[in-house]
Amino acid sequence: MKNRIYLDYAATSPVLPEVLAEMLPYFNGKFGNPSGVYGTAREARQAVEQARRQVAEAIGAEPGEIYFTSGGSESDNMAIQGIARAASGRGRHIITSRIEHHAVLNPCRQLEREGWQVTYLPVDRFGRVSPEDVEKAVTPDTALISIMSANNEIGTLEPVGEIGRIAGAHGIPFHTDAVQAVGCTDVDVRRDNIDLLSLSAHKIYGPKGTGALYIRRGTRIESLIRGGAQERGLRAGTENTAGIVGLGAAIRIAKADMAVRTEAIRHLRDRMIRTTLETIPGSCLNGPAEERLCNNCHFSFDGVESETLLLRMDLAGVAASGGSACTSGSTEPSHVLEAIRPGSEKTGGSIRLTLGRETTEADVDEAVRIMREIVTDLRNLRSVLLK
Repeated sequence: MKNRIYLDYAATSPVLPEVLAEMLPYFNGKFGNPSGVYGTAREARQAVEQARRQVAEAIGAEPGEIYFTSGGSESDNMAIQGIARAASGRGRHIITSRIEHHAVLNPCRQLEREGWQVTYLPVDRFGRVSPEDVEKAVTPDTALISIMSANNEIGTLEPVGEIGRIAGAHGIPFHTDAVQAVGCTDVDVRRDNIDLLSLSAHKIYGPKGTGALYIRRGTRIESLIRGGAQERGLRAGTENTAGIVGLGAAIRIAKADMAVRTEAIRHLRDRMIRTTLETIPGSCLNGPAEERLCNNCHFSFDGVESETLLLRMDLAGVAASGGSACTSGSTEPSHVLEAIRPGSEKTGGSIRLTLGRETTEADVDEAVRIMREIVTDLRNLRSVLLK
């Protein structure tokens, strides 16, 4: 079979060889438990703390504000439920948006079942949250504002700095899911007045099963996983030393080459958007043309079903997705597309193509060619069946 074209980097990325090389010693030779006091354990502890410093440096935080988790979903849950549990009657209202990842939406819905009020802000046709809407939604009972840095489906970059300033002016903790943004954009928790930030290793060429939550010093939050005293008592359980080392290495590399790497990927993104819109009639770009993640292309095509398009793309050797990998097994329409264009999924199928370090111009051109042929074929077939 010919070489496959991988265009689903937003779902996950391969572990870089240099990241893997830094991880390997902690599976065997340096396998000690970081909570121990003997030599091998101290080696593991030193590695964990070095990774903590690397994560902190990448987002403008202090090492003591970084807590390691199993990934973005746990970090989101830890932020939202942890803040809610610590509120203790001081306010039972959360502000979020309709297009958040389900790791934010589902904890919010759980809190609603427990008597909390949640405001789900609308977005414009590009998926952008209005800071003015955030301001208007604030009440004396607001305990948390949670707005993602970048949308995982359509790639929209949100006005995090403006929202952070609004939250700060009202003394409300501000959380952002930055799982897609870290490594693709300049993330700075001090500049943007962010109190809590979620990130994940496997989106930035690190290992799966490892993430982190930044918590600004002084933020009141309760633990969700109780047991030992790991992560300064906030997240019990023996640390995944190898995974944490991999996260530290991956985020260090991502920060070091971000300017050059993102510019190269942005060029390929724009090439894919341009050629798709120019050569496939009835195609539509979802999200903004400019203020979007450097690697994200999300299209809809009139008269085509998403599932059939994706299956045909896979058979032709192109790996892509319809949206979030976390909802790939769901039969429900995309809540993100429904928010930006109500009813759009009834008339056209959508596809998300996300680019990475290994993507080439030849990959982009071949993927668009294959997509054009499949869309044309599916439309022709549909036309015959409707006669």
